[in-house]
Amino acid sequence: MDQSPQPEAPQDAPQKKDESSGLIQKIQSLGQTSVPQMEGSSVHCLTIVGQIEGHMQLPPNNKATKYEHLIPQLVAIEQNHKIEGLLVILNTVGGDVEAGLAISEMIASLSKPSVSLVLGGGHSIGVPIAVSSDYSFIVPTATMTIHPVRLTGLVIGVPQTFEYLDKMQERVISFVTSHSKISEERFKELMFSKGNLTRDIGTNVIGTDAVKDGLINEVGGLGQAIKKLNELIEDQRKTETDGIKQ
Repeated sequence: MDQSPQPEAPQDAPQKKDESSGLIQKIQSLGQTSVPQMEGSSVHCLTIVGQIEGHMQLPPNNKATKYEHLIPQLVAIEQNHKIEGLLVILNTVGGDVEAGLAISEMIASLSKPSVSLVLGGGHSIGVPIAVSSDYSFIVPTATMTIHPVRLTGLVIGVPQTFEYLDKMQERVISFVTSHSKISEERFKELMFSKGNLTRDIGTNVIGTDAVKDGLINEVGGLGQAIKKLNELIEDQRKTETDGIKQ
């Protein structure tokens, strides 16, 4: 009987399988086979697109950003010493109010510099997220819809329901006015304006108008946003260095 050793199975088979599954996952998640690596970069990019999903799960055909996915990312950004700044890219129609406010509060409370950039749209609850960063940009063609808080589904017709909506709306107004240069009077004027939206109350603000009203800091694109964020990062480095010397 032939006792010659049998050829061993290639050791790289599991590795090839892992690479193949990783490639499929990238295609499913991002629609591309390779993801550009930001080696040596101290900036983390956080994208908020589609509808912001909160406590209720949206239909599978909706493009959505889940707040339970963003919160761990923000915690990791705060704890990771290699990350020195956050760039937030927005193109959202809005969504869950409490989820949007939670994301806004977390961005605003980061100890690291942050810059937001509104592309396409930063509507509804996307407005507080856009102004939650240290500095905000909007491209000339982008729009931001400002309107009162809405409820979907069953509404109980009692005074308490109105009080709940009013308090939630005040939280949004308070956050936006305290994190931007727009006055409370002007923001409410835009929010309750009639005739600007078809069969609805509110205002659709275009890029330059958002800056004129003090809602957004500056009109600009990706290049300007990255440049500003790098300036804020450098300022923070100098502040920390001066603190150590003292």
